[in-house]
Amino acid sequence: MDTERLEINRRQLPHWRLRGATYLVTFRLSAGFLVEDEVLFVKQHIVSGHGRYYHLLAAQVMPDHVHLILRPSEDFPLSRIMKGIKGVTARRLNLVRGKKGSLWQDEYLDRILRNETELRQKLKYMLANPLKANLCKDPWTYPGWYLNEEES
Repeated sequence: MDTERLEINRRQLPHWRLRGATYLVTFRLSAGFLVEDEVLFVKQHIVSGHGRYYHLLAAQVMPDHVHLILRPSEDFPLSRIMKGIKGVTARRLNLVRGKKGSLWQDEYLDRILRNETELRQKLKYMLANPLKANLCKDPWTYPGWYLNEEES
């Protein structure tokens, strides 16, 4: 890891930034759960940013949280990407639900993935999430799962 280019920012959680790094990102709903149509909308919105704002390797949208593995594009820092994903999806879902206020928790957890082994471990963890929550029998068919097979 090139520590000369490493930046560390802190809000409630530390956020390490390294140009060209691949991240595992997790963020949670403030309260409640997403229903299947909402899971699909959030996943579709995340996938729509691939190639423009980031390179998306995988996404798992669960009823109460989301996991992403992505590499930000040069012009879009992770903080800006997360603000966009959370902002657009919150506005849309609040409109559909007829509600106002925060949909997502303010912070998100991010981790720089250091190597291929760590990437594969996180992909397996993400894929197993809906099985552990008893949401499906086959994780490959869970509606919140996305794998970019060209990138992973």
